[in-house]
Amino acid sequence: MLYWALMFFIVALLAAGLGFGGVAGAAAGIAKILFFVFLVLFVVSLLTGLVRRPVV
Repeated sequence: MLYWALMFFIVALLAAGLGFGGVAGAAAGIAKILFFVFLVLFVVSLLTGLVRRPVV
């Protein structure tokens, strides 16, 4: 998912450089959403890993 966020960010940079403001804004918005979804899933994964770890 982080890969796709980075790809949309690169598309946004290229589109902005070429003057396509609408496409750049849309790609940047998608990249931002994917990045935050990645962060939430990463934190949930860390917490579940800590909870499931056996205490010895």
